[in-house]
Amino acid sequence: MAARRALHFVFKVGDRGRTARFYRDLLGMSVLRHEEFEEGCKASCNGPYDGKWSKTMVGYGPEDNHFVAELTYNYGIGEYRLGNDFLGLTLVSSQAVSNAKKMGWPLKEVTTGIFEAEAPGGYKFYLEDKEQLKQDPVLKVTLGVSDLQKSVNYWSDLLGMKIYEKDEEKQRVLLGYADNQCKLELKTVGGAVDHGTAFGRIAFSCAKEELPNIEALMKKENQKILTPLVSLDTPGKATVQVIILADPDGHEICFVGDEAFRDLSKVDPNGDKLLDDAMAADNSDKWFAAQKMKKASA
Repeated sequence: MAARRALHFVFKVGDRGRTARFYRDLLGMSVLRHEEFEEGCKASCNGPYDGKWSKTMVGYGPEDNHFVAELTYNYGIGEYRLGNDFLGLTLVSSQAVSNAKKMGWPLKEVTTGIFEAEAPGGYKFYLEDKEQLKQDPVLKVTLGVSDLQKSVNYWSDLLGMKIYEKDEEKQRVLLGYADNQCKLELKTVGGAVDHGTAFGRIAFSCAKEELPNIEALMKKENQKILTPLVSLDTPGKATVQVIILADPDGHEICFVGDEAFRDLSKVDPNGDKLLDDAMAADNSDKWFAAQKMKKASA
């Protein structure tokens, strides 16, 4: 099996302005690229919505060697209901802890030197109060599962992830594709996994030639395929091939062809300006306020 890479996690956001402030000013991430779309994505990247939406990639460095966040914003939707599926993203940055304190952003020290901060929408981030790593500071994404062994079998046996740590007492397992990549932590939630309407998606890349093999394996093993292998076009950029899977608890997983994705995901030096311009031009909040209405809750 050729090298696979952990790429990003997709967050649905209802308040784009406060969200941008959290990622840029508190976490200290950069806008890597920003794109606006007039209609829904063929692979449901923005969720089950057909209208206008935007995608903003933010991170500590280029997507070639950093795990980043994909922020999807649906123009007519103001908030999403959280479930117990996404349990947090852990990163190392004393600067982020310092930024949060200066901004008056609520912080809770959950264990010595690790602080919990909530992004707009309620997503939990765990900030290790240590000097930011020269490599990618994002350490792991934690997802809730109902049956730990069943999930480990799926991610390890079928998707080829290496098991790095296993803690029976705390009912958690740490997996990954490489030592220097963001890891996936699976943690038992003590019941069914509820995805709410805020459900996200974790993305990985692999050699393009592997995509049909992944699809064939999932069919053979009677596993869920949400979107069969499809080509996605981004105007003026590379066309990528993706397949969207669901693990035993319904966590969405995207695999994308690596070569085309590297081309698609090149840092856009105008990313910040494109996001700021889009937010300035977005009059949806004013329109709803003028109508004495609230944006829809998904």
